[in-house]
Amino acid sequence: MKLKVLVADDSVIFRRVLVETLASLPDVEVIGTAANGKQALQRVRELEPDLLTLDMEMPEMDGLAVLDALRQSQSKVSVIVVSALTRQGGHLTLRALEKGAFDFITKPDTSGAEQSREALRQELAPRARALASRLEIRNILRNKPQVAASPAPGKEGAVRGPSPLASGRSNAAAPRAALDGIAGRMNRLTSPGRPELVLIGVSTGGPNALANLMPALPRDLGIPILIVQHMPPIFTQSLAESLDGKCAIRVREATTGETAQPDTAYIAPGGRHLRLQSGPNGAKVLQVTDDPPENNCRPAVDYLFRSAANLFPGRSLAVILTGMGSDGTLGLRLLKRQGSYVIAQDEASCVIFGMPRAAIEAGVVDAVLPLDAIAARITQICRGAKF
Repeated sequence: MKLKVLVADDSVIFRRVLVETLASLPDVEVIGTAANGKQALQRVRELEPDLLTLDMEMPEMDGLAVLDALRQSQSKVSVIVVSALTRQGGHLTLRALEKGAFDFITKPDTSGAEQSREALRQELAPRARALASRLEIRNILRNKPQVAASPAPGKEGAVRGPSPLASGRSNAAAPRAALDGIAGRMNRLTSPGRPELVLIGVSTGGPNALANLMPALPRDLGIPILIVQHMPPIFTQSLAESLDGKCAIRVREATTGETAQPDTAYIAPGGRHLRLQSGPNGAKVLQVTDDPPENNCRPAVDYLFRSAANLFPGRSLAVILTGMGSDGTLGLRLLKRQGSYVIAQDEASCVIFGMPRAAIEAGVVDAVLPLDAIAARITQICRGAKF
C-alpha cells in the first residue's frame, strides 16, 4: 500500500523539486499539488491524501490557517510542515506543531536542484516510513476483530486454574522471575538518593511532548534539566522561548561555559551538541560543541547522556520521549549501568515510538509511562521517592 501525498507550495520550482523527490521514494505516490492554501484544502477534500506537505507562507491562506481549517473539519490527513530556516520560520513551525502537524522539514539551503533533491530525500524518507508504519498500525487496530470478554472468575464457564500451556510457561519463567525480583529489591536498596540532573532526549513530536511535560513540573524541582531535541539551528531558540512562557521553571537555550542552575531547563542549540563538564566543587558546566553528528543527529541524545554517565555517574534521572530511530539508547546503557533511573514514554502517547521502543527493547528502562504521567514521576523521584 503506497503513501498518498499532496504537495502544497507556492513556488513552482520548489514544488517540482519536492514532487520529484517524493516520487523517487519507495511506496510513495504523489497524487496532486496545490499552489496556495485554498487549493490545498480543496484537494485534501477531493483526493483524501495520507500526507500533506505544507508550505507555511503561501498566498490567500497560509499554512497556519490551513491547519486550523483541517482541524475544524476533523480531517485525518497527516501534515509535514516545510519551513524556511529562519527565525520567523522557526516560530511558525512551532505554532504549526501546536496545531497538529505531524513533523517538519526545512527548505534546503543548496545551490542546485540535485543537491536540493538529495537533502530533501534524506529528510523525507525516514518521515515517510515512520508515517506509513503509523498508518498501518492504525488500520490494523481499526480493523481488529472484537474478542469476547472472558467470564469473570467464579462464574459459570470460567477457567479454574491455569491451562497446561500457561502452567508450563509460568513454571519455566518462575526461577527467572524470582531472580528478577531479588535483583529489583537489591537495586532499590543500593540505588542512589535524589538525582542531581534530569536528562531528556526527544525527536519527532518533541515540541508538543515538551509543551505537555514541562509546564507540569514545579517551580522548586531543585535540580537542572538538560534537553536534547532534534532540531536545526534557530528553531531551538524559538522552542526555548515558547516553553519559558508556559513553564514555572525557567527554560533557555544552552550556552557554552555556563553552570547549570537548579529549576532551569537548558535546550541543546539546534545543529550543535550539548555535553557536561565538571567544574569547581562539582559544578555541572555546559559545553556546546561542533563535534561530528552521532546517529545522523546533531545535537545527539547519546552525546549528552554519555557525558553525564562519565562525569556524574549514578546522579541522573533520564527520560526518553517520542522520536524516530534509536538515539539515546547507548547513552542510557551507560547511565543504567551506574544506577540511574530511566523513564520511557509509552507507545500510545508517542507520535513515533522509535526512540522509546529501542530503549525498552535494550532493557535499560525502569518505567514506561504515558506522557501525562511523566512529570509527576520526575517530581516524585527528585523529591526522594523510590520506585
